Amino acid sequence: MTAALIACSHGTNSPAGRAAIAAVVDRVRHLLPGVSVAEAFVDVQQPEVDRVVEELAPDATGVIVPLLLSTGFHTNVDIARAAGSARGRVVATPPLGPSPLLADLLATRLAEAGVTGEDAVVLAAAGSSDPAAAVDVAAMAELLRARVAAPVTIGFAAGAGTRIGDAVERARADGAPRVVVASYVLAPGHFADVIARGGADVVTAPLAPHDAVAAVVVERYLAAARVPDPAA
Repeated sequence: MTAALIACSHGTNSPAGRAAIAAVVDRVRHLLPGVSVAEAFVDVQQPEVDRVVEELAPDATGVIVPLLLSTGFHTNVDIARAAGSARGRVVATPPLGPSPLLADLLATRLAEAGVTGEDAVVLAAAGSSDPAAAVDVAAMAELLRARVAAPVTIGFAAGAGTRIGDAVERARADGAPRVVVASYVLAPGHFADVIARGGADVVTAPLAPHDAVAAVVVERYLAAARVPDPAA
């Protein structure tokens, strides 16, 4: 029996954010036609990931793919607890980031914004109190630096680390004529709004519902389920 894919996102009150995540999940269903794909959430929306795992058939297996960009409380506690409750029938993959596919998408968004070597780029992430999240974002910044000519620094909307507005002002103080924020959040919502208010000259769109996000979800699922890629 093919393992079910449980696409677990944070959840949001933003209608645009909900639509973006739902579009990603629909794209995953298209890419994996033989796989049962269910949405789940850790906060705000229903069904909660614990409930989705509980409702699996007794002989079914599953793979939880966090629709989250970094390691943190939700991956280490909420999602890990849900997977563990299934007693070996469900596994959880790493979050979507860092990923070369997402770095390519960010680089494309920056190219569309006309970024040159004279500009400065701030990779803007949601942030977390978990130090592992900052490590994941730093790895993503390294991937992005290999793809763009402009210097790349990091700013966070919350949690530990430099705030986005401070990173933008620092880049200006260093002489950048234009500061472009690369939004490293999945969808419209609270953190995307914080990023938009960070004072940059240009702010790129959230990552979803771009097909690259769905491609990473599929990549994570296939690696965990150990099944051949149907597109290969």
